[in-house]
Amino acid sequence: MSGDSNLAIVLLAMFAGAIRVSTPFLFVSLGECLTEKSGRINLGLEGTLVFGAMTAYAVSFESGSPWLGVIAAGIAGSLFGAVHGYICKLPKVNDIAIGIAMMLFGTGLAFFLGKAYIQPKAPKLPAIPLGWWSDNPAIQSALQINPLFFVGAALAVLLWWAFKNTRFGLIVRMTGDSAPAALAMGYSVDWVRFISTTIGGFSAGVGGAFLSLYYPGAWSEGLSSGQGLMAVALVIFARWNPLACFAAALLFGAAGALGPALQSVGITQGYYFFNAAPYVLTLLIMIISTSPKRSLRGAPAELSITK
Repeated sequence: MSGDSNLAIVLLAMFAGAIRVSTPFLFVSLGECLTEKSGRINLGLEGTLVFGAMTAYAVSFESGSPWLGVIAAGIAGSLFGAVHGYICKLPKVNDIAIGIAMMLFGTGLAFFLGKAYIQPKAPKLPAIPLGWWSDNPAIQSALQINPLFFVGAALAVLLWWAFKNTRFGLIVRMTGDSAPAALAMGYSVDWVRFISTTIGGFSAGVGGAFLSLYYPGAWSEGLSSGQGLMAVALVIFARWNPLACFAAALLFGAAGALGPALQSVGITQGYYFFNAAPYVLTLLIMIISTSPKRSLRGAPAELSITK
């Protein structure tokens, strides 16, 4: 097989993998972007992601409907977000500490309730065959795209537009930038942040549903691999811009697809190193983002990390 052919296969595999791997990152990062825009940080989304994955798989198995599993995962995620939002509005409570506690609670509860669903096979989400026009099996496989990816892309555009053009977006941004200004305008800071955190949790739960019902498409205790925490770094890297979150999620997805893409052309040397690419990328992003000149540019002023 020629070098050009190998390169084409690797690029095609990375393209397909970027779309698959980026989708959970996309939903979690958009949920966290909304939460942080309101002035609250939620490190518990890793737990929300894992619990959403377990809930989606369990409901899909019991009901026979994967889409019902997605809805159930979103509802479960919104409940986690609501609990986080309610606790954080109490006096002298630290957002970051509560987020870590919710992360541990969510993952622990998911592992406990999900043990019965590790072996059973639940119905999976379908894919849209956008490669129908080609006779090449590799192209057909690469263009099997799950509808949730398009939903996430549309959500990124909608959130970007809402922040700039709607009253809701203005209230969320004002609450995140200046709580006294929001109070002076007659808005409840706690209520705005509670709603934002709840919606953010719903989005993270849907991201978890993608993991268990499409890619990799099974429920296990090691399913997430820290994607919820990496998504928080992604939001900082994207400077709290939903469209930049979408682009950064694709970048993370391409990094995650690098190892399998190289393996598809027989390159196995250093396979585990290439599989670690998303974690290396996260580390590099955090190092770059801590520059004194860039680290907090665009950050909502009310976030815990800015005080």
